[in-house]
Amino acid sequence: MKQRIQAQFAFLLEADRLRGIERQNLILDCSRRENSAEHSWHLALYALVLAPFAAPEVSITRVIQMLLLHDLVEIDAGDHPISDDVDWQAVAQAEQAAATRLFGLLPRDQGTTLHHLWQEFEQAESPDARFAKHLDHCQPIFQTLYGAAPLPDHIDVVRGNLHGGRAAALEQSFPQAYHHALSLLGAPTNQDVSALTQRLPFLNEADALKSVLRATWIGDGSRPENSAEHSWHIMLYGWILGEHAATDIDISRVIKMLLLHDIVEVDAGDTPIHGAISAQAQATQEAEEQLAADRLFGLLPAPQATEFRALWDEFEAATSADAVYAKAIDRVQPVLLNLLNGGGSWLEYDVSLQQVESRVGVKVTRGAPQVWTYVRDRISPWFEENQRL
Repeated sequence: MKQRIQAQFAFLLEADRLRGIERQNLILDCSRRENSAEHSWHLALYALVLAPFAAPEVSITRVIQMLLLHDLVEIDAGDHPISDDVDWQAVAQAEQAAATRLFGLLPRDQGTTLHHLWQEFEQAESPDARFAKHLDHCQPIFQTLYGAAPLPDHIDVVRGNLHGGRAAALEQSFPQAYHHALSLLGAPTNQDVSALTQRLPFLNEADALKSVLRATWIGDGSRPENSAEHSWHIMLYGWILGEHAATDIDISRVIKMLLLHDIVEVDAGDTPIHGAISAQAQATQEAEEQLAADRLFGLLPAPQATEFRALWDEFEAATSADAVYAKAIDRVQPVLLNLLNGGGSWLEYDVSLQQVESRVGVKVTRGAPQVWTYVRDRISPWFEENQRL
């Protein structure tokens, strides 16, 4: 068992490097380039929100899982904008080699499953993979066209993509997205796109989660992580470590909870777990999060607004088996990042091992006791060496 969980964490910690891969696209406020980890989270959110546009045979859970994985190969192979003149055959070979290495870090059964899922996405032949590809093609378009101040050359890329590029296929496969993009470029259209435009405000507002900074720093210690890439990373954690849950869980529901759990931070911000906070300040924070949930989920059509809010409320209450496990995983990931980057927020907030046990270990043990046993063994030497017991 120890060897298995060790391999799982090796993969999860290696995945952290996807945060360092910059894409051509800017985030919605146009302040910086997007990275591939937060892009993967946003695509997963697109899949959940735009599920009504999928064919009946499509499994949205599998689509989300494909999108969580689809860009991992960029850790080795890099990102290649569609407008660049590159040797795409060489890129494909590099990505295949990257997939073999990365998924090979996992226990063989899990690695094989994830590798096959990645290959299915790349081949784009199954209903799940085709829908995932449609989302991967349209999300960057809307991120550009709804941007605060999009660059002229980025607009040109979108226009070329729609007229003869890979996004041209959206005219048949996802006509609402295709025609809405054309209308944003100023072209007249008679297509009814209201079912899409009712959902885009929520997806656009969620983009701001990429600018919410957390106390935890990314693995290489170069900067704080943001809540969007954090959400992507813990979705991977929840999925990969699901077999270690204390009770039976529905991994599909867990993944959706983790996808949505930090959305409220768009309005309410992040509260560091090791920060000193009074009972009054905590109550104020919780009230702000409730108001944020009202506003943000209220941007969606009624059935989805109700469904997503219920998932968020369930996560917050942490009484169901799915929510208990999801909460446990939400606590685990920052611990491993702090260990990876040399102490991180433990140094900033003067944290002891006893404090980690009381604020983190108790909740992780409740949802995934074997995970906490492994993690505690990993972090104890650091606290001993730094005399923080």
